[in-house]
Formats: sequence, C-alpha cells, structure tokens
Amino acid sequence: MPNELEFDIDGFVFAAQEWGKPGGLPVLALHGWLDNSASFSALAPRLSNVHLVAVDMAGHGYSSHRPGTAPYNIWEDVAEVFAIADKLGWNEFSLLGHSRGAIISVLAAGTFPERIQKLALIEGLFPEPARIEDAPAQLAASINSVRARLARPLSTYSDIDQAIKAREKGMFPLSEAAARVLTERGIRAVEGGFQWSTDRRLFVPSAIKLTREHLQAFISRISAPIKLLLAKDGLPKMFTGFEHELSLFPHIHVETLPGGHHLHMEEQVDLVATELNTFFEK
Repeated sequence: MPNELEFDIDGFVFAAQEWGKPGGLPVLALHGWLDNSASFSALAPRLSNVHLVAVDMAGHGYSSHRPGTAPYNIWEDVAEVFAIADKLGWNEFSLLGHSRGAIISVLAAGTFPERIQKLALIEGLFPEPARIEDAPAQLAASINSVRARLARPLSTYSDIDQAIKAREKGMFPLSEAAARVLTERGIRAVEGGFQWSTDRRLFVPSAIKLTREHLQAFISRISAPIKLLLAKDGLPKMFTGFEHELSLFPHIHVETLPGGHHLHMEEQVDLVATELNTFFEK
C-alpha cells in the first residue's frame, strides 16, 4: 500500500501517494485531466528501483482548489511541481506524466532542464497549438465559461457505484476497476449522496493557449532523455495531425502499445511497466 503524503505550499495543500523508498530513482508522477494520483496505483508497484511520488494536482483528488475564479492554466502547475520537489529535497528528479500531466511534465522539463533526469510520458506531449490571432477570442471564451460553469449545479450521485458508472463512460472510457480507484479518491460525501471533489473550473478553457513556436521552444530546451508511450487506440487515433507534429521531434523515443488512453491503468499495465523499467534503468 502507498504512503499518504501532504505538502503545504504557501498555505495550499497538495496530497500525494508514495511508492518505493528513498534511494531509488526519484520520480514525480503527474496524472491526467480530472484524474488523481490513483491513476498510478496499478503501475507504481510494478516499477523497479523507483521512489515514486504521485501528486493530486491542484483542484484534483484530495488537494486544494486554487483560490479565486480564474481558470486552471497549465503553466501554473509547473511552479507547483518544483515546489513539491523542493519539499521532498529533490534537486534532480525524473518526471512521469499521463495526458495533461505529460504536457505539464514537458513544460517543466523545458523550464528547468538541469533538474530533470528523465522524462517519461504516457499519451501526452503538448496541447493543440493555438494561433496568435485567436488569442482575444480564447480569452473571451475563458471568461464567459467561468461564469457559466460556476452557475451550474453539481451532479449528486445517490451512492458511490452510481458515480463509478458515470466515470466509466467519461470522455475516455474506463474499465470498472480503473474507474473505481479514480472515483474513490475523486468524490466527497454531501447531503443526499456524493459529488465530485474536482474543481469545476478545470472544465474552463485556458485564458491563453500556447502557440506552436512556444511548444517547440520548450521541447527543444529539454536535455533529459524522453520516452513517449502511445496507445494504438489513443491520441494518434483521436487527434488528426498528432503524428505529423510528433515527427518534428526525432529525439523523442516513441513506442506504440495496444490499448486506449488509460493503458497504464488497464490490462496493458505490465507492458507499460516493462517499457518504463527499461527506460528508468538505462
């Protein structure tokens, strides 16, 4: 069983789960959008010689919600990643990111490349690039979306099983087992049943999106070895042009495995662990 950890970052509480012991390769694991640190509960015990700390990112799981009414912009997570690493006493460490967590990992590794030893990515590399001329409309949409999202009532589920069923049928379908571990860490008891603990503002579009030039600058500055695991039925199938964008970065080592977007939580977890163990041991 993992150890439960808590980090106080300037009055903001981050919850995390820890596998392995100090002395192993220090790895900070970042989950995907609307998930939580339980995303790594199947994978982490299968990783060898690793001291892994999986964080509930801001607004997810047991961690605090950001104050105010602003949207969750991914570059804010970067500062939090390094603040948590500092609390752990990790001057140098590796990153393991899934989906949104992979995007944040790329930005972090490009921001302070001297601190990142290895960069392991699962089904994520960068967000869809934005065009400069679309920035005003993007900001307007973000502001309007905050108002609309906060005005909507939260769904209430009569019991946990009902919430699990809803999670199974999300944007990325999940097995019952995978949906259960995420749901159990992602809901809270309220009068009349259960509600998601996730901050509703995570559904709000970013105020500003990064351009293709921004993203290329971050990736080009990374000095750590990069391993990207893609799912056969994941990002390449869902986003037209992803493989073309990826071809611009030949230094990224890519492996395509069977499965869907959450392959690290499903029956393909052993394949994922094998690939990552080889990568981390080199």
